Amino acid sequence: MKQNYKMTIAYDGTRFFGWEHQPDRDTIQGKLESVLERLQGYAVEVIGAGRTDAGVHARAMVANAVLDVKLSPEEIRDYMNRYLPDAIAVREVKPCAERFHARYKAIGKTYRYTCFDGPVKPVFDRRYVTVLDFRPDLDRMRQAAAYLQGRHDFASFCGNPRMKKSTVREVDTIGIARNKDRIIFTFHGTGFLQNMVRILVGTLLEVGRGRWEPEQVIDILEAKDRKQAGPTAPPEGLCLMKVDY
Repeated sequence: MKQNYKMTIAYDGTRFFGWEHQPDRDTIQGKLESVLERLQGYAVEVIGAGRTDAGVHARAMVANAVLDVKLSPEEIRDYMNRYLPDAIAVREVKPCAERFHARYKAIGKTYRYTCFDGPVKPVFDRRYVTVLDFRPDLDRMRQAAAYLQGRHDFASFCGNPRMKKSTVREVDTIGIARNKDRIIFTFHGTGFLQNMVRILVGTLLEVGRGRWEPEQVIDILEAKDRKQAGPTAPPEGLCLMKVDY
């Protein structure tokens, strides 16, 4: 009997070409689908809550897939983990409603971006932080972040120049904190555009290094022009932490 399952997945995105299935390239979705096809005996579609970019990580990506197997949720989880590469782990598998859709039912996401600005390069977590060659001013970045919170047209912060759909999003919190030689940005919103968190971070870092004044982000928002915003921060510092339903 067919059953829809909700899955929570963690992955180190370093060597993958993002979430979305691509021919002849290793992707998270592709790896999950190939393991489930092996289990099920035919092609299975895995629907993710979002599409993380190449090199981006996740602690709790949510996905769903319809299966027709006689295994318990725990046995499905264990089977998948047995055959998935070490960089991907299924943390939980739960039966869910037939109409549950990991992407369309999501109402919020939390992303974390971590920078390192210490004097000695990080060795053991270098794949999960972005190393800076300057020490940014957190107060300036917090001032700028306050202007970016709320419901805005984030076209200036969208990495897809051919975006046809609305670029209006609501970002309700942007937290910026220091933990010794790490700067941790935390973003929560209803949804994010392609590369949006990384462009927000790149823009805030320009403010933090003194190249722009905090108030200039207002002009960047109003311009609705990607060229006006800062650079796209590297992927390794970004991690999807949580999806809300």
